[in-house]
Amino acid sequence: MILMASKKKRRLIIRTVILTVMTAAVIYTLYANFTKESRSKVSAGDMAPDFVLEDLNGDKHQLSSYKGKGVFLNFWGTWCKPCEREMPYMNNQYKEFKDQGVEILAVNVGEPEFQINKFVKKHGLDFPVLKDKSKDIMNMYGVFNLPATLLVNPEGKVIKVEEGELTEQKIREMMESIKPKGS
Repeated sequence: MILMASKKKRRLIIRTVILTVMTAAVIYTLYANFTKESRSKVSAGDMAPDFVLEDLNGDKHQLSSYKGKGVFLNFWGTWCKPCEREMPYMNNQYKEFKDQGVEILAVNVGEPEFQINKFVKKHGLDFPVLKDKSKDIMNMYGVFNLPATLLVNPEGKVIKVEEGELTEQKIREMMESIKPKGS
């Protein structure tokens, strides 16, 4: 009788411990998810975090090396239909603004190079397409939804963060807003 009572008591203790651990894990997960935007998201007014990424030709691009130019920093994926629809508009505006001190850096997040190359060729993209294989830069910028575009002024400050698909007119206006003075 005493042996049965101690087994039941032990089971109750083990179940209580497991339930407590599981409850703590759920609470932590909810807290982490609800606060992740406030912890790491780059916002308008912040200095753009510097990074170095390779393009499809193996050339390295460091964001800080574009100081003095406006940078249209776009995060995208080949599977993302809104990303695909805005790419031709970005390419059109790149051709118009590249000689006016505005650059596009299109950061692909986590996809194989073969897939990215196929996409770039299909759409005839002229601007630098960078590879963020491990999604480190995406996470550093706090990007959670694609497409996402950040406008970086010639001084290196983020002046606008835009999530979602952009029209050609909106892209034109955004590029105009980061054009260096006197260009």
